[in-house]
Amino acid sequence: MKLHSTTMFLQFLLLLSFYALIKHLVDKIRNQPPSPFPTLPIIGHLYLLNKPLHRALAKISSRHGPLLLLQFGSRRVLVVSSPSVAEECLTKNDIVLANRPRLLAAKHLGYNFTSIVFAPYGDYWRNLRRISALEILSSHRIQSLSSIRSEEIRSLVQRLVKLKDQTVDMKAALFELTFNVMMRMIAGKKYYGDNVEEVEKARTFIEITEEALELAGATTMEDFLPLLRWTGILGTEKRMMALQERRDPILQELIEENRRKLVGSESPSEVKNKTMLQVLLSFQESEPENYTDQTIKALISDLLVAGTDTSAGTIEWAMSLLLNNPDVLSKAQAEIDNQLGHDRLIEESDLPKLPYLHCIVNETLRMYPAGPLLIPHESSAECIVGGFCVPSGTMVLVNMWGIQNDPKIWEEPSNFKPERFEGFEGVRDGFKYMPFGSGRRRCPGEGLATRMVGLALGSLIQCLEWKRVSEELVDLTEGASLSLPKAQPLLAKCRERPTMVHLLSQI
Repeated sequence: MKLHSTTMFLQFLLLLSFYALIKHLVDKIRNQPPSPFPTLPIIGHLYLLNKPLHRALAKISSRHGPLLLLQFGSRRVLVVSSPSVAEECLTKNDIVLANRPRLLAAKHLGYNFTSIVFAPYGDYWRNLRRISALEILSSHRIQSLSSIRSEEIRSLVQRLVKLKDQTVDMKAALFELTFNVMMRMIAGKKYYGDNVEEVEKARTFIEITEEALELAGATTMEDFLPLLRWTGILGTEKRMMALQERRDPILQELIEENRRKLVGSESPSEVKNKTMLQVLLSFQESEPENYTDQTIKALISDLLVAGTDTSAGTIEWAMSLLLNNPDVLSKAQAEIDNQLGHDRLIEESDLPKLPYLHCIVNETLRMYPAGPLLIPHESSAECIVGGFCVPSGTMVLVNMWGIQNDPKIWEEPSNFKPERFEGFEGVRDGFKYMPFGSGRRRCPGEGLATRMVGLALGSLIQCLEWKRVSEELVDLTEGASLSLPKAQPLLAKCRERPTMVHLLSQI
């Protein structure tokens, strides 16, 4: 019996090896990109992965090359880890790679693939992009809502001043800041701090949003192993469906509230400083087919997910790096003092005058991009990348973290050196730095994000003295989520700067 079992096991191993060898040879004949050997049945290359995913993929690419075709269960995945190949994907092949994979989060949290982030490339998506670029996230619209960002940031500074020398959970404080900013811009409502209406409803919506951020940023095996989805063993899809059932009525209620405000105004078309919802509802009157309630809910869901956790996380990373590098913090404070003096607070219009602050933000986004693998693309047809044939329906992951932390591209990439961005010209310096992506699916919220992060970080630097909670350096370990959070929330202590005491007492 034992001999029979051993024979069966050896036969299985032989069959497995034969399968992997044949697949490897077939891929070479088809001129497909290199693929690590072996590719196992059912799981493919999932056995090579661990968390965080961007680091695992960077390690695989360092051994096998900057362009790899992997098999994640039932999905083919092209992993891009060099600026030249990234440029080829996002310029020459921009249209054919402009699709999005049909992932569970996109289906259940993205209103059945109708959100701007996950909608397939085509007329519907182009209309969403037009709406976003010209109406919701245009420079004019963002500027018209600048007072909201200033008010919320100053409110945060006031709260921090009152917590003089106490330990502050900066992750929580920054999430509250960005959540309030986004919800006031979207719907005209606060959910944290003073003047919060319907506290229980606010708490419920915050909990739902936090869970949506968690599920949207998770890598679920159900997307790659259909058997897990069919059996429901992990339960992720059920969680997404249940969450959406709770979230949709709240978003619909926000729409109805803003619709009533427009109807109740004397001249809805002339309402100043409209919320983003009111702007969309105004257009719904003339173009109802392009501005359905579902389309609006999908858009504001994207805005909320993309505008809260990512911006808060970037500020948290920046503050962590500054606390570990006090000389950089002092240099940033000196720049602000020299440009603005001590008789007024920093405003968004001051940001272009503060190049070193801009370098700090760029260096933070280089080391810890909010989307380390960008948002996945998918090929709508067969195409050529790097001289290899990429099949239709292949998911494409651009490992932006791997590119931006590659020692072959960046000198001492693990060191925080904002000066490296002095005179940097973005894409014109190559595709080695593009934390917001590039091409047709580039993040449309880049302008809003840079203003929000720049003003918030500048205000924290200008107004407060900062120190670590202990002599030990701030832990810079990365979390496992696809949005690249810190594994340990930043705890810090602060007090008002002596030169700012008088000014801060007046806000």
